[in-house]
Amino acid sequence: MNYEDILIEPILSEKATMLREQNKYTFRVLPSANKYEIKEAVRRLFNVKVLDCTTMNVRGKVKRLRGKPGKTSSYKKAIVKLAPGETIKVFEGL
Repeated sequence: MNYEDILIEPILSEKATMLREQNKYTFRVLPSANKYEIKEAVRRLFNVKVLDCTTMNVRGKVKRLRGKPGKTSSYKKAIVKLAPGETIKVFEGL
């Protein structure tokens, strides 16, 4: 499996920004990826030491658009904790 395919995109919400102060970074990941694959992907792509990885499945919400019901897609989210002093440069300055 290609490591670039495991990490889909970073999550840049207000809660994810607060977690960065605790050296935790949030990513949207491939639903079939496990914690070990996610840790290895972050380690290889960003050249950092990963201490912990927490994953969760986020269910889609029911929304309404122009009066018609719809649903946002479900996805898998991973919160990766880095070693003290490590940072991911892509997130800095956002």
